[in-house]
Amino acid sequence: MKIFSRMTSTKLIILVSLFLVACDNLAFFGNVAKVYPLSLHNLAFLVSLAVVLTTVTWLFLVLVCSRYTLKPILMAMLLIASVTGYFMNAYNTIIDVGMVQNGVQTSLRETLDLCSWQLLAYFLVLGVAPAVGVWRVRVVYGSFKRELLNRLKLAGVALLLVVALVLGLSKFYASFFREHKELRYYTNPLTAIYSVGKYASQQFGSGLVVVKAIGEDAVISTNDHNRELVVLVVGEAARADRFSLNGYSRETNPLLAKEDIVNFNNVHSCGTSTAISVPCMFSGFGREGYTDAKGKSTQNVLDVLSRAGVQVLWRDNNSDSKGVALRVKYEDYQDPKINPVCDDECRDEGMLVGLQEYINSQKKGDILIVLHQMGNHGPAYYKRYPAAFEKFVPVCRSNQLENCSQAEIGNAYDNAILYTDYFLAKVIDLLKHNDGAFETTMMYLSDHGESLGENGLYLHGLPYFMAPETQTHIGAVMWFGEKFKVDRQALRAEAGRPLSQDNLFHTLLGIMEVNTTVYDRSKDMVNYKAE
Repeated sequence: MKIFSRMTSTKLIILVSLFLVACDNLAFFGNVAKVYPLSLHNLAFLVSLAVVLTTVTWLFLVLVCSRYTLKPILMAMLLIASVTGYFMNAYNTIIDVGMVQNGVQTSLRETLDLCSWQLLAYFLVLGVAPAVGVWRVRVVYGSFKRELLNRLKLAGVALLLVVALVLGLSKFYASFFREHKELRYYTNPLTAIYSVGKYASQQFGSGLVVVKAIGEDAVISTNDHNRELVVLVVGEAARADRFSLNGYSRETNPLLAKEDIVNFNNVHSCGTSTAISVPCMFSGFGREGYTDAKGKSTQNVLDVLSRAGVQVLWRDNNSDSKGVALRVKYEDYQDPKINPVCDDECRDEGMLVGLQEYINSQKKGDILIVLHQMGNHGPAYYKRYPAAFEKFVPVCRSNQLENCSQAEIGNAYDNAILYTDYFLAKVIDLLKHNDGAFETTMMYLSDHGESLGENGLYLHGLPYFMAPETQTHIGAVMWFGEKFKVDRQALRAEAGRPLSQDNLFHTLLGIMEVNTTVYDRSKDMVNYKAE
């Protein structure tokens, strides 16, 4: 079309802004419509919102684009918006700083689980095609002075338009900005670009990170006359309400139900993604005090335990430890060369192979083994368990959850919980074989929960303030060997009290009988006291 073969930079920016708002913000307007349903009463506000978003997008592009960067920036915006638009539409997720961090730290294998033909279609139709169109347009430029004046004039008009609309519909915008702040997270691609910038600033803006030592006074209690053997299983995306131990109608924990376990049914996560929850739960800051910068610049409970003389081993069948195990022995069990139990993918139970030999090789001192599961990592839940555990059928055999029924998604997810039940039972069996030589304990704590289509939400990663209970209420179980001195009945009686991943730091110190000033007995889930 000759009408689009040549145009001014201003017109090109306006055209791209209109395209981005009209084609890549379906999730934004869909979520807005849930709060402000389409009606005569809301029509003026909804139209104004589209105008305001287009204008703000245009203003942003005017500020960052110049004669030499115009086309590369516009093309990049279109490509980014096409990909983020897919994930927002398919999973009703948002691309905030936490999601960017989660994406950067995820493994290639997990990334491939998210790829699909529909994602490719979004990328080609809404990203590549319009980007090629931008590349082919011949941009007509005036003099520098003329270009600057034109942009200033249009920017002034645009700002006046935005102010007029916001003031003219102030009743709507007051509630939009104050009561429904979460809606702004769905603007595409502005939120994603802001989040990437903020994440980059957090990662590279502070220069060299010096790790501050904590618990430098840590020592094993003189009252500890038995060696401790503790296995901590860090679960993945296992929400509490899908555990039959917590009253779920399906029997997803048949093996754990036969064990003398303590089930904690009111535990909440520190974050809604692995990248935040895992380092947070091992830190001493708690959810309210934790930041990524603090986590990177401060030692965690594994460092304190190591300093006290505990032998710490981290085995990982997930993406990695998110920086927690940088200073302890670490083994990657997603590698088939190390994990002997691999079919379609390497299984969590492979982390148990050779573990008895490792325990036997530690001739003295207490032992803490951390097993980081693949667990219920989505969206390809059907991959997370061997065929023998496909009890609940039919299952969703796709990573495009929007193409499956909620029942099929739930079936695959529940099968993965069933496999975790089997895995934890095998951990307990391992510890039982070591009861004669150690005080043994197993602790299981998921990193976060998961949305399975409730209210149109899938996966996890929403900002904590707007995350549903399904993403924060997590499975948590403990088992104690015969030598471990704890009043199980009393502990079960209090197992329903509100707890969180904030308690892990102090619980591990208590179980391992480590004396240090950073230990807070009131935050110990077991409230252990050596006799």
